Amino acid sequence: MKKIKLVSTLMVVGLLLLLSACGTSKTGSSEKKTLRVVTDAAYAPFEYQEKGKVVGFDVDFVNAVAKEAGYNVNIEHVGWDPIFVEIEKKTADFAVSAITITPERQQSYDFTVPYFLSKNEILVPKGSSIKSAKDLEGKKVAVQNGTTGQEVVEKLFGKNNPNIKKFKNNNLAILELKNGGADAVVADNTVIETYVKNNPKDNFEFIEDDTAFSKEFYGLLLPKDSKLKPELDKAVKTVIENGTYAKIYKKWFGVEPDTQTLKDQQ
Repeated sequence: MKKIKLVSTLMVVGLLLLLSACGTSKTGSSEKKTLRVVTDAAYAPFEYQEKGKVVGFDVDFVNAVAKEAGYNVNIEHVGWDPIFVEIEKKTADFAVSAITITPERQQSYDFTVPYFLSKNEILVPKGSSIKSAKDLEGKKVAVQNGTTGQEVVEKLFGKNNPNIKKFKNNNLAILELKNGGADAVVADNTVIETYVKNNPKDNFEFIEDDTAFSKEFYGLLLPKDSKLKPELDKAVKTVIENGTYAKIYKKWFGVEPDTQTLKDQQ
């Protein structure tokens, strides 16, 4: 009798442990941590708002990276300058907004390994006399404040040059060009080329100048010493390695990405 009772008790305990283990596994898999991600959703095709929702290349990319790292993400539009405030104060987990990795920014923030290769280009009306960066001298140039587009123009013509017109976002800079208040816009090549393609009635064209504009790399922006960096670095590399990145890139830009240059930079 005692032996039967002991066996029965052990069976019940074992069953409870099994049920408990199953319950823990289910809870752990369904309750992923949600990371707060901030962006400036005024930079198509990287991030922009469509029917009240933030969409774009960066959004698809971050969702793929978060999935690979085992997180959910909530992406919020806060504007360009507030991005850096949020990350510095650690009120957001990280930011994505076509943010170029620069030595100056690395002094205050952390970045993941690079995920995008870019360079600046010049947007001008068709028939413009501007054919290179040198031709911008003496012209009114619109840029987004706090971007590498602003930095490169200031390096060419002086930081306090009155002909450099700074705007809150790239859309306003392009609007200034459309309204005749500027002769050119300097911004990331993908943004400019997408605008030219999608707005043929504006009669704009883009000018490349590899001698004046060097290669740039985007990274996810994190608070200094963020514990997320190793996980996100690994996830970014995996998404690029397993082909997911190429699918997202072709969806938004219609061409194959230069993943080898990204890998070499990483």
